[in-house]
Amino acid sequence: MSLYARRRRASAIYLGLCVLSTVIGLSFLAVILAELLIEGFGGLSPAVFTQTTPPPGSQGGLMNAIVGSLIVTVIGVAIGAPLGMLAGTYMAEYGRYSKLTVVVRFINDILLSAPSIIVGLFIYEVVVARAGHFSAYAGALALAVIVVPVVVRTTEDMLLLVPNPLREAASALGMPRSVVIGKVAYRAARAGLVTGVLLAVARVSGETAPLLFTALNNQFFSTNLNAPMATLPVVIFQFAMSPYKEWQQLAWAGALIITFAVLALSIGARTLGAQRTGK
Repeated sequence: MSLYARRRRASAIYLGLCVLSTVIGLSFLAVILAELLIEGFGGLSPAVFTQTTPPPGSQGGLMNAIVGSLIVTVIGVAIGAPLGMLAGTYMAEYGRYSKLTVVVRFINDILLSAPSIIVGLFIYEVVVARAGHFSAYAGALALAVIVVPVVVRTTEDMLLLVPNPLREAASALGMPRSVVIGKVAYRAARAGLVTGVLLAVARVSGETAPLLFTALNNQFFSTNLNAPMATLPVVIFQFAMSPYKEWQQLAWAGALIITFAVLALSIGARTLGAQRTGK
């Protein structure tokens, strides 16, 4: 057999294996989504958005969990996103070639891949154990720790894509470094920066482990940030593990809500990314 024939056969085998792997992965994904849609729509009703989580064996909704998730996520992103953007700005604009940037990038990569339950245990030891009680503040801090590395990575990458001649032209006009970054670099990378924040929101929207150790849960509607607060991922975990059919239906409905929310954020991030690249 000639060398050309052997290479064509090897290429066909590898292509077939790649296609087979793709089909298997998509098949599992389709089965999961189909089950989620069937069970999730079966549990959806107006009561899901207007009533609080019920006691065992009763009808109810997820209003307190949805509101609690929004509160904790918004606070966590409001804390983590600015920190991440500032760190990423330093790495891309001020310390691009410094040794500190190398260290920060290495630590950021570790945090980016660290299990979220480790973050929850860390915040539990630092905040919850010292305060003596669970709270929404602690849950927001745990999510903020998860948000920071995502925003740092995207901020640095997007700012590095901004052409240096833009910065040089602005500096030639006498603009200080801070103005060049804020008026030129940030504007050029605006879509990418927003995409990074949206990806961070999608990353923390379904986190359960950190909230189990920090915000815990609350059966009643509460906006007290210094007390336990219900969140959608924790309620889904609790209800899915229960033997009560009403709770299981609410768990499916909650999972469907989170899935659509994350899907919407992902579509928004991809749309902004396409606008950034001009595609």
